[in-house]
Amino acid sequence: MSMQALVNPPQGDLRAALSRAESRRKWRAFFLTVPLLVFLLLTLLVPIAALLMRAVENPEVAKALPTTVQALAQWDRQSQPAAGAYAALVQDLSHLPDTSDAGALARRLNTEAPGARSLIMGAYKALPIEGDADAVRQQLLDKDARWADVEFWQAIAKNSERWTPDYLLAAVDLKRDAQGAVVKVGADEAAFGRILLRTFSISAVVTVWCLLLGFPLAYWLSTLSARKANMLMILVLVPFWTSILVRVAAWIVLLQSNGLVNRSLMGLGLIDEPLALLFNRLGVIIAMVHILLPFMVLPLYSVMKSIPGTYLRAAVSLGSSPLAAFFRVYVPQTYPGIGAGGLLVFILSIGYYVTPALLGGADDQMLSYYIAQYTNVNVNWGMACALGGVLLAATLVLYALYRRVVKSELSLG
Repeated sequence: MSMQALVNPPQGDLRAALSRAESRRKWRAFFLTVPLLVFLLLTLLVPIAALLMRAVENPEVAKALPTTVQALAQWDRQSQPAAGAYAALVQDLSHLPDTSDAGALARRLNTEAPGARSLIMGAYKALPIEGDADAVRQQLLDKDARWADVEFWQAIAKNSERWTPDYLLAAVDLKRDAQGAVVKVGADEAAFGRILLRTFSISAVVTVWCLLLGFPLAYWLSTLSARKANMLMILVLVPFWTSILVRVAAWIVLLQSNGLVNRSLMGLGLIDEPLALLFNRLGVIIAMVHILLPFMVLPLYSVMKSIPGTYLRAAVSLGSSPLAAFFRVYVPQTYPGIGAGGLLVFILSIGYYVTPALLGGADDQMLSYYIAQYTNVNVNWGMACALGGVLLAATLVLYALYRRVVKSELSLG
């Protein structure tokens, strides 16, 4: 190789060396992020996938009554089923491993047809039931005449598939009728629509109050020197370092009839008797605003700190009044902070459980309360996961709308 080639290597060799170096850099960066990717996969994506799968999984009937499901495959779901279905039911019940499986089957059918729990458990405890199909049918009817009701058999046929949308439909006040068509539930059964509307309305009120309180606070902090702003920001961040249960307990002490708030108002002569501030929506909103206010202040402060003060002075020097300059020049530049803070506060609000449960009344509970109820009390994981899926869908829709608004503002800018 000549001295000239050593000093000035060919252009192709130089590009190949740079390409190999860039490839090594990318692979090195990828391997550094692998632990984080694995952590997110195990702690976030896998649980979400399991939640969504459980929301559409309906295994109890298909697992416990396979022979019965086959016997009802050609049934018209209107008249009483043939005697073979009774015999298949008894055969399936006799093959259940233990009482817990029968209990799970009974609970699932009871959500579709009230009274099915006692019906299934009564037949299970009456085993063994022997004889031909007609004899088995007669013994079940002698045991409980409700076996002649078509409603119970419709519940079995309706839940014969392992994967169904029933839980998701119930989460939005819909259901499948006996023929499989999607219809609205009765007015006396519709509940989750009102609960979802209540969840969104409380979250919207909390978000508005956080914005009204957080905007002037963030603006004032942005006008201070860095040293003073950092010292005061510590006070804003104090709630992050305190348990939510501790803060809620403190609000219970403050808002009770003989608490500090009522005693102060009465001492100032503003009220004659204690206000009802606890175990109602007002107490829930006050506590949630206090807890979530930092999530509004921080995005606003970060945006406001980057806005040059010369903009306002320039607008005033050009003849605008200070108030008009503030709302027409300064406020539009804070829209990204308002959007980020509002989205963050609203998304956190719709998932709140502890604060409404401890400070609210029966009509102030949000959707998360009923998720916990189905998980811990009713032991209906399918319904709990379906309600969780509704919250997840609402969060994704809000995030998508926010991204679209931000993208349109950037394109206009």
